[in-house]
Amino acid sequence: MSDPRYQIDVNIVTRYLPEQSQPEQNRFAFAYDVTIHNAGELPAQLLTRHWIITDGNGQVQEVRGAGVIGEQPLIAPGESHRYSSGTLMTTKVGTMQGSYQMVADDGQRFDAPIAPFRLAVPGALH
Repeated sequence: MSDPRYQIDVNIVTRYLPEQSQPEQNRFAFAYDVTIHNAGELPAQLLTRHWIITDGNGQVQEVRGAGVIGEQPLIAPGESHRYSSGTLMTTKVGTMQGSYQMVADDGQRFDAPIAPFRLAVPGALH
């Protein structure tokens, strides 16, 4: 949606969690820190999330649910909401992408896209 009233920017920073991983069992743990910034003109509430997680073998897992980490934050224009979460993968490299389903104060529902980002064990990519 290109309407300036409904603009949500999503920034992701990832990190590998070696202490929670078991590479010999193909278990790789990653954390991701998310900043959701309301660049629009109206307050907007995050209602649900939709993640598409793809491992290095091309296996896709979809995750849908209410809110983020048990919250459905209302984000005022110019404000941000931050949270951290994580995922397990069976490969050293994968990607995540998706969207947040939002509702603005005027009742308009819209999606805030989450651009694809990479999860990778350090040194796994050359």
